Amino acid sequence: MIIAITALKEGVGKTTTAIHIAAYLQQKAPTLLIDADRNRSALVWSREDKLPFKVVSEAASTRWIKDFTHIITDTKARPEEDDLKDLAEGSDLIIIPTTPKHLDIDATVKAVEFLSEIGANLKVLLTQVDTRTKAGKEARQYLEEAKLPLFKTEIPRLVAFERAPNRGVVIKDYPDSRSQFAWSTYEDVGREILR
Repeated sequence: MIIAITALKEGVGKTTTAIHIAAYLQQKAPTLLIDADRNRSALVWSREDKLPFKVVSEAASTRWIKDFTHIITDTKARPEEDDLKDLAEGSDLIIIPTTPKHLDIDATVKAVEFLSEIGANLKVLLTQVDTRTKAGKEARQYLEEAKLPLFKTEIPRLVAFERAPNRGVVIKDYPDSRSQFAWSTYEDVGREILR
C-alpha cells in the first residue's frame, strides 16, 4: 500500500502520523517511510536507529522502494497543486492530519476540495485533540457536516507525542503512563486503513 501524509499547514501532526502509521504497518509487512519534507523531521526522528522500519530521504527512495510492501511518504508542508496531483496519482490513500484549530480546519477543507476534484482517495485525521475542551467535538461535527471523509479515530493531544522524537522512538516505546493509550489510537487508525 502506498500512503501519502500531507497538509497545507505545518504543526498538524504530519510527521507524527507518518511515523506511527509506518510503525503499525511494519507489524504487517515491510514498511518504508520516505521523508520528502524539507525539514527532514522523520530522518531526524530516526537518527537513534530505534524505529522498527526504514526511513530514507526522497532522493534515496528509488533504491529502496522495491524491497517494501508498504510505502509511506511524509510530504513537504504546503505542497503545490502539482504536488497534490502527483500524490493523488501515485498513492492508494492520502491522509490529511488536522488539529481542531479553525485555521487548520480551513486549510484542510481547501486541500480536500482540491484533491476530491481530481479523484484522490483521501481521509482526514483529527490530531492533537484535547478531550478537556469542546474543540475536538466541534471540529468533528463541522467536518462531518461538510461531508469530508474522516477517520473515526482521533489522536489525543499528549506531551508524550512531543517528547518521543527526542528519544527517536515510537510513542509505545516512550516511558509515559499514557503511551500505550496513545499508541492504541494509531493502531485504530491503522486498522481503519487496512479495512
